[in-house]
Amino acid sequence: MRLRVVLVEPLYEGNVGSVARAMKNFGFRELVLVNPCKIEDYASAMASHARDVLQMARSFASLPEALAGANLVVGTTGKRLDEAQHHLRLHLRVPCFTPRDLAEKLKGKEGTVALLLGREDCGLNSQELALCDMLVSIPTSSEYPVMNLSHSAAVLFYELSQTEDAEEGKVEMASGESLALLQEKTGSLLAEVSYPLHKVDFTLLMLRRILGRAELTQREARTLLGLIKRIRWKIGRERDEEPDLREENEMLEESSS
Repeated sequence: MRLRVVLVEPLYEGNVGSVARAMKNFGFRELVLVNPCKIEDYASAMASHARDVLQMARSFASLPEALAGANLVVGTTGKRLDEAQHHLRLHLRVPCFTPRDLAEKLKGKEGTVALLLGREDCGLNSQELALCDMLVSIPTSSEYPVMNLSHSAAVLFYELSQTEDAEEGKVEMASGESLALLQEKTGSLLAEVSYPLHKVDFTLLMLRRILGRAELTQREARTLLGLIKRIRWKIGRERDEEPDLREENEMLEESSS
């Protein structure tokens, strides 16, 4: 498994340097920044002997650019849900894995996993969470649940570093392109069956999370794409045949009279 650490609009360069240091502590090197603050001397000082990780970091203007080529996108959240929240909003933040649960699911997997860490003040927003296949949250004390960015990163990196000890056979995860195409074709299928418009976005988000937890292989993704293609073809064919069936019924009525 190749881990790509994605910091979304980090506010403080010291935290960026500290994340780079934690990455190198646990054997990770691919750091990506989305619209970051200025990265100057303080970040380098906080990175200490991980300055090479910081220097090799890539910057992008948008999150989709930063996620290109990833097989799986994992978002982090420290916000807790209460029972009063509307059920439709729950799709954004549940279900959540603990870092250890996530590491267990990724054991034996081959591919690039993008781990998203949000802003220090407000984390990832709803649009960014909607791009995630899986979510992870550190089970902290309810008295003070929000952790410092670099501290939470270190916890995640420690657990994810344990996936290297997997003894089972390696399984290649489906490509990000295949998963995106699966979402697109499912959306087209929902439109063709007149699925309620106000439910489409949440249904597609739920599907993304289901497929994320399933950790599809490339073969499985292609099989699902083939299934959707067959269903859409069958629906289209039956629609095309409807006028001919009506004409046939009219001819039968005329002959009987």
